[in-house]
Amino acid sequence: MAGITYPRPLVAGGRVEVPAPSMGVPEYLHGRLQDGADALTARGLSVHVRPHATTPGLVPASVTERVADLHDAFRSADVVLPPWGGELAIELVGSVDWHALAASRAWFAGWSDISTLLLPLTTMTGLATLHGANLMDEPYELPAEFARWTDVAALPPGGTVEQRSAPRRRSRPWGAWADEVLDRDGAYDTPTRWRALDGASQVAIRGRLIGGCLETVSLLAGTPYGDVPGFARRDAPEGTIVYLEVAESNAVTALRMLTSLRLAGWFDDANGVLIGRTEGAAVPQLDQDEAVRHALGDLGIPVVLDFDTGHQPPQMPLVNGALAEVVLDGPVGSITQRLV
Repeated sequence: MAGITYPRPLVAGGRVEVPAPSMGVPEYLHGRLQDGADALTARGLSVHVRPHATTPGLVPASVTERVADLHDAFRSADVVLPPWGGELAIELVGSVDWHALAASRAWFAGWSDISTLLLPLTTMTGLATLHGANLMDEPYELPAEFARWTDVAALPPGGTVEQRSAPRRRSRPWGAWADEVLDRDGAYDTPTRWRALDGASQVAIRGRLIGGCLETVSLLAGTPYGDVPGFARRDAPEGTIVYLEVAESNAVTALRMLTSLRLAGWFDDANGVLIGRTEGAAVPQLDQDEAVRHALGDLGIPVVLDFDTGHQPPQMPLVNGALAEVVLDGPVGSITQRLV
């Protein structure tokens, strides 16, 4: 048994490096990118936006250049925080020196396509990573029941963070980009309510968190970079809690990807599964709930739907590798993460 290593706690003056291992930000959104950097600066952090982060296009540079930039970011960072996700982080996984990144003891935070890189860093090296924050998310307010990623990153090893489902599902941006985001996403005022797939009103799960965006991490299944069964054997003797969220795939595609993960053994050592909210489309005779039921309903472990992670805000920060306890008590859900 190896065990989980936690990055250095984030302190005032900590250096935040902002590379773009997947996709850079187009010019018309540079103002919003700057708003995010300013928000972190106001919290006492030193933010360094690297050139690839402001380079538009499907990818901002070649694989070789993006890998070199990621390595360089880790050498000087307390936190590596890409601007947002993208599409082709998978191009980097075979070229990254994962153990060199782990040796830096820096936090790696991100979500969406960045989970393609977070997951192998944790599963291959045992270094905890932080899912649920990109720099472009900084203009958003979170429900009071959620933790900020900066507070989670500031925890020392052994620290604990507890979060609860929110009475009001509000994820409102501030600043110059508020109208743009509200026009796109609308206002979120209804409660966040987690649901058990089997209809149970009482659920309790304990295990080490691992997961990410289903469309991207599922591509790693069966490779050395997505060896969740190996991670469970080495680093999670307590068992795992696998969390997954669908960005936009329809129900059939989600069912295929979940089945692929099942075939690759991702749920063999799982004590439970958390599925994030999605607006992915239903298809005739199959909606998203039924897709999960077809793929995972007979595992014999709790499966929680509409968990607060992913592309339907708000989402809470989750630490890959943390020992977590998830409780569903009627309409109220909670998750406690321990950095042990």
